[in-house]
Amino acid sequence: MATHKRVHLSSKVNNDTGFGNSTTNVGGRFINRDGSFNLEKEGLPAWERYSIYHSMLNMPRWKFIMIIGIFYLSVNLFFSIIYALIGANEFQGMIAQTPWQKFKEIYFFSTETFTTVGYGRVNPVGDAANFVASIEAISGFLSLAIFTGLMYGRFSKPKAFLMFSDHALISPYRGKTALMFRFVSYKDNHVLTDVEVKVTIGLQQMENSKTEYKFYTLDLERQRVDSLPMNFTVVHPLDEHSPLTGLGPEDMKIADVEVYVLIRGFDNVYSNIVLQRTSYTYEEIKFNAKFVPMYRESVERNTTIVELSKLNEYIEVELPVFTPALNEEESVS
Repeated sequence: MATHKRVHLSSKVNNDTGFGNSTTNVGGRFINRDGSFNLEKEGLPAWERYSIYHSMLNMPRWKFIMIIGIFYLSVNLFFSIIYALIGANEFQGMIAQTPWQKFKEIYFFSTETFTTVGYGRVNPVGDAANFVASIEAISGFLSLAIFTGLMYGRFSKPKAFLMFSDHALISPYRGKTALMFRFVSYKDNHVLTDVEVKVTIGLQQMENSKTEYKFYTLDLERQRVDSLPMNFTVVHPLDEHSPLTGLGPEDMKIADVEVYVLIRGFDNVYSNIVLQRTSYTYEEIKFNAKFVPMYRESVERNTTIVELSKLNEYIEVELPVFTPALNEEESVS
């Protein structure tokens, strides 16, 4: 199957993306929707490639809480088994009669020792139990210090707190068409300033009788805004300078089009630069559509309301017919 793709000599080629040009060694999208890079690393042992601290800082909140909970239960279960093997006669103050009740009392003694609470009714009297309890106590101190550092790191880590629309749209724009997507800062009282937007497109093109990935920096209607209190719609006009001009849904699929987005701004709360990435593949680009407004005026409250639930809402429209300027065309099989 063959199609024609327009090669716009005035497009800004971007060779600094960090991605290769080969089409045979790349699988899937380059950047995931959450901004992470879609790649895995091999060739070194896992313990050299994996950073526990880095992973704990960046993993989702639910997974972080789950791992902390599993660690707490597991480490106390581990020490409880050791205490049980030593024997309940190494403890005093126990009132349990059955083996299961005794194990429960030992487990709760372990949690009290690990957290240094030490209620005092059950306490070790044998040398072996005291020795294990001393190791557990220092392990609890160290674990609490590490946990505190992780909590501080997660809370103090600067974040952009941006949400992107699920789809990019090919919409009417000043009598022509444009590629559009939008994003919004979704936290209350959180406004980024000096916001910059950079959009790059990657697609397959013929180069010296060989199909390669080519990357272009897209011209935008506005590349920066002073502040971001509301949503921001990013617009790339599909004119004679755009590498997307003349491409339909099937053309984008064959060219394996992916749009990379990088947002950078200054956060006054953290007093630091924050950034966030995302991307749209050809499957996430909708034709013949435009976004519905997502903010309105509230007369009762005398304010403007941003309706975050409408971030992804769009309606179907008819696109104007675009008459392209003279372009050099090459066939891609």
